[in-house]
Amino acid sequence: MILYALYFALSCFGIAQLFCVYRIIVGPGVGDRILALDTMSINFIALIGLFGVTFNTSMYFEIMLLFAMVGFISTVAYAKFLLRGDVIE
Repeated sequence: MILYALYFALSCFGIAQLFCVYRIIVGPGVGDRILALDTMSINFIALIGLFGVTFNTSMYFEIMLLFAMVGFISTVAYAKFLLRGDVIE
């Protein structure tokens, strides 16, 4: 039963990734595209966690933490670049 729930969650997060890709391509503004990129990184972190539960290994959880840090830093840097024109002052 848990296997069906994992497959359902994987498919839901996969569909959410496709919606985010659509928003990045068709997004009306740059702010919407930044938000879609941030949501994509969060969805990808959830997918990595689900793969870790599916394959019953802890290696995916370390990858999940590293990707969370990189996703946060990249979102902040991109937003700062759009607001001020440079990332490093």
